[in-house]
Amino acid sequence: MRRVAVVVLEGAKPLDVGIPAQVFTTRASMPYSVQVCGVRAGLVSGADGLSYYVEQGLEALESADIVFIPGYLNPDEQSPAPELLDALRAAHARGAKLAAISTGAFALAATGLLNGKRATTHWHYTAAFSERFPEVQLNEGVLFVDEGQVLTSAGAASGIDLCLHILRDERGLAAANHAARRLVAAPYRSGGQAQYVPRSVPAPSGERFSATREWALANLHEPLTISQLAAHAVVSPRTFSRAFLDETGYTPMRWVMRARLDLARELLENSTLSIDEIADQVGLGTGTNLRLHFRAVLGTTPSEYRRTFTKGE
Repeated sequence: MRRVAVVVLEGAKPLDVGIPAQVFTTRASMPYSVQVCGVRAGLVSGADGLSYYVEQGLEALESADIVFIPGYLNPDEQSPAPELLDALRAAHARGAKLAAISTGAFALAATGLLNGKRATTHWHYTAAFSERFPEVQLNEGVLFVDEGQVLTSAGAASGIDLCLHILRDERGLAAANHAARRLVAAPYRSGGQAQYVPRSVPAPSGERFSATREWALANLHEPLTISQLAAHAVVSPRTFSRAFLDETGYTPMRWVMRARLDLARELLENSTLSIDEIADQVGLGTGTNLRLHFRAVLGTTPSEYRRTFTKGE
């Protein structure tokens, strides 16, 4: 059983608090227990007219395996309590993951644990964050950043992507997809996907590209090129490539590769097919090709992944 602590700070945003509490909520299919706590036990004033009564203070962090710091109001105007920073550093020192949602990145950065590392936060506060924490490598355009033991996400909804990413990393794709279905959320959005579309995509084009993505997912076993995808979407390859990137945050062929690897992961978890058979089914041809791309994108081999995540729940 993995222990999750969600630290509610003054001015905490309700959605930011609720996301990790709901994603990791205790249930038969989820080997996690969740404790919502504060800097100290008692009433905590939150944002948007809500307050929280927490039964535990920072002692909850002493046994937590994952600590979430939800976003809170006016992070550029207030400094986190020194005892919170000490508790976060202590949790990190004994190996716990620290994950900040939205403006919770300000509290995490104040510990110094993000210095020299990549991070993100809500786009509205990126200038203030960079000014206060110049030693942190801020990436203002992504959904979340995973630096191993310290993770950060952008605005509130991207907290779902961060939680599913952590779940996928710890329990495998099947568990993450199960949680996504329960939340009625997108099962996979890459951390590198843009926080927001830089310019609007006309509705007809968006509808055609959605159909093209569905078509591509059903035909991953076939060779797929930009020309074929563009022809299906009834636009030129140049227009398709540009608009697809705007709409998804991916180039078309990078999206296809990630889709192929995601399908390969599901087959590794839930089938007894050989590596070569899986490579053929996902359109990568040979086991050697699958291993090459698997290592490049996921940092492991198909065999190691299968041993770790077979029959993940």
